[in-house]
Amino acid sequence: NMFMITGPGSPSVLSNMPVSIEQHVEWISDLVEHMLKAGVETAEADADAEVEWVDHVNDVASKTLYLLADSWYVGANIPGKPRVFMPYAGGVGNYRQKCDEVAEAGYEGFVLHSGEPVGAR
Repeated sequence: NMFMITGPGSPSVLSNMPVSIEQHVEWISDLVEHMLKAGVETAEADADAEVEWVDHVNDVASKTLYLLADSWYVGANIPGKPRVFMPYAGGVGNYRQKCDEVAEAGYEGFVLHSGEPVGAR
């Protein structure tokens, strides 16, 4: 398992980074603890849940002015790169709420595997 903190789809650069890092690390720690208690060896994002979240991130970004700016936020600093706004612009509170809901629902949106790691199958 590998987890990325403050990466694409999170408030990341739009937030107070140390506080966001702390929230991410605590959420990941809770997931790993859940996995250990349940005998789960791997966790990966469910493909449908991943698409749903990316669509939500894009929908929220479409309501902002970020997409209109020629900035590194959308990749405008790299000629020919598709313009994509990757941080979650819906606010830290909404992001935290979603993370809490996912955890409270047994890590809904994640596929938890016991036994052989996913890559070994």
